[in-house]
Amino acid sequence: MGWKLLLTLVVTLASVLSVFGAPSTSLGLGNQSTEKYVFAHFMVGIVANYELEDWKVDMAAAQSTGIDAFALNCASIDKYTPTQLALAYKAAAEIGFKVFISFDFAYWNNGDTAQITAYMQQYAAHPAQMQYKGAAVVSTFVGDSFNWDPVKQGTSHPIYALPNLQDPAEATTIASKSADGAFSWLAWPTDGGNSIIPGPMTTIWDDRFFHFLEGRTYMASVSPWFSTHFNTKNWVFICENLPTLRWEQMLSLKPDLVEIISWNDYGESHYIGPSEPNHSDDGSSQWVTNMPHDAWRELYKPYIAAYKSGASAPTVEEDKLVYWYRPTPKGVVCTGDSLGAPNGISMLSDSIFVATMLTSPATLTVRSGNNSPVSINVPAGITTSNVTMGVGDQRFTLTRGGQTILSGQGGLTVQDHCTHYNFNVYVGSISRGS
Repeated sequence: MGWKLLLTLVVTLASVLSVFGAPSTSLGLGNQSTEKYVFAHFMVGIVANYELEDWKVDMAAAQSTGIDAFALNCASIDKYTPTQLALAYKAAAEIGFKVFISFDFAYWNNGDTAQITAYMQQYAAHPAQMQYKGAAVVSTFVGDSFNWDPVKQGTSHPIYALPNLQDPAEATTIASKSADGAFSWLAWPTDGGNSIIPGPMTTIWDDRFFHFLEGRTYMASVSPWFSTHFNTKNWVFICENLPTLRWEQMLSLKPDLVEIISWNDYGESHYIGPSEPNHSDDGSSQWVTNMPHDAWRELYKPYIAAYKSGASAPTVEEDKLVYWYRPTPKGVVCTGDSLGAPNGISMLSDSIFVATMLTSPATLTVRSGNNSPVSINVPAGITTSNVTMGVGDQRFTLTRGGQTILSGQGGLTVQDHCTHYNFNVYVGSISRGS
């Protein structure tokens, strides 16, 4: 049996066991003596027109969530990359934020050592550069076989290379050993490629990174969603409870660093930043327009604080709920879409998801469309529940001791018709007085 097939079976078995409540064996734990940081992946390639204030607005929103730095994904072919990197570093320095470069090896290659070294020489000692263990952080998207030794030798300030490895076993290669650790892009249920497997997410890939890195730094990835609908890229991953599940895994595993995928990758629907208008459109506006994800930052904030403090659970200081759901049931046929439905949607459930953030136990009641109301007793802390999706308005109520403590309607009406397929989610929140 081939290695890839065997691994696929192992991943699938882990997912099946997780469904039935079997725990995922975790190798954890990260370096407990080193300060923890949380980053967010930022796509520079779509902000050619950004000005200094645009950067500051995004960075301030990230700071208020507990995010320490943006990983600036940049391509070699974009003429505006130098300009936008300079603006990003300037903005970060002015508001006390940090940034670092993430070289996107869909565009860079192993022959670009001189240009990569030049960027690192320019920014490694910058006041806004993210430093870790006394060295300037640098990362990648793919770029598994790039040799970091010449870059380190050509940069006067120490650098700390955390490249994205597509396969954790690559951490044992000569090229990877020139790095100081690795970053995982495996933030969704997957067999290690782009194959779609049933959820929920397990920690099997994290465990493999811990194993093969042998004590070197592991930067784990967290992502709330994945849905894309391009001509050559048309699928979903099964992420329905991922916004909280993945953070619960981080609190258990305690990896050295965490990077959120993403701040502004609208094309893959996993953005947690604002859907600001000042970015280029690659066609993703079709499924992003009027589909905010800002409330996920409210949900992430207590998890980030817990991760940084080493706590095993987040602390909730205010009663609130965060909800997310799709615009249509999965079986609806869209009438004007030439691409067809995304791959993998048969594994999705038609559900409304609600994360309750409670200071003490309460009862959540959801009325989805014309369905009968469903009431769920939920404990203090953060708990994700789901109810069957109904076409129509979505209403949410929290009661405690017979008294309503908050109530509201979802910001999107679920419909039984569509022109274009959209498996992105609307994310909103309800709190006292909202």
